[in-house]
Amino acid sequence: MEIVTGLTTTVSKLLQFSGLLMKNDAPGTKNMEEKALEVYDVIRTIRDPEKPNTLEELDVVSEKCVEVQDLGDDEYLIIIKFSPTVPHCSLATLIGLCLQVKLQRSLPFKHKLEIYISEGTHTTEEDINKQINDKERVAAAMENPNLREIVEQCVTEPDDY
Repeated sequence: MEIVTGLTTTVSKLLQFSGLLMKNDAPGTKNMEEKALEVYDVIRTIRDPEKPNTLEELDVVSEKCVEVQDLGDDEYLIIIKFSPTVPHCSLATLIGLCLQVKLQRSLPFKHKLEIYISEGTHTTEEDINKQINDKERVAAAMENPNLREIVEQCVTEPDDY
């Protein structure tokens, strides 16, 4: 098996060097793109806490806001960078919480999750980024029955009612 893996790597490098294969066409890149689309499919239907629209419809999330990296041992790092609708959006933290909850519940593969507000799209993005990536804060927030109810309404698919 090692010989086959080594041969595949060597052939891949030769094809890249010759210009017949671009670096992003390398084996594995396609798998990461497929994983990113799988992740996007999960988050695009999350509903906005204030509006009747989904995050996709409001351009809060898009395919290009999802990045997946292979960590080895069938584990992946998922990085989401979302853009609130306005720079002073008071519900950006709640949107981040919805992203966390929906992905933790829905993804069938082992993963680590990092969620950020896209740089320059919110006035307090650094503070919010810390909050939505702090596991203890996320767990505490989900213990609040009012907050949990709002998150459930946002992450539940329309046909799950």
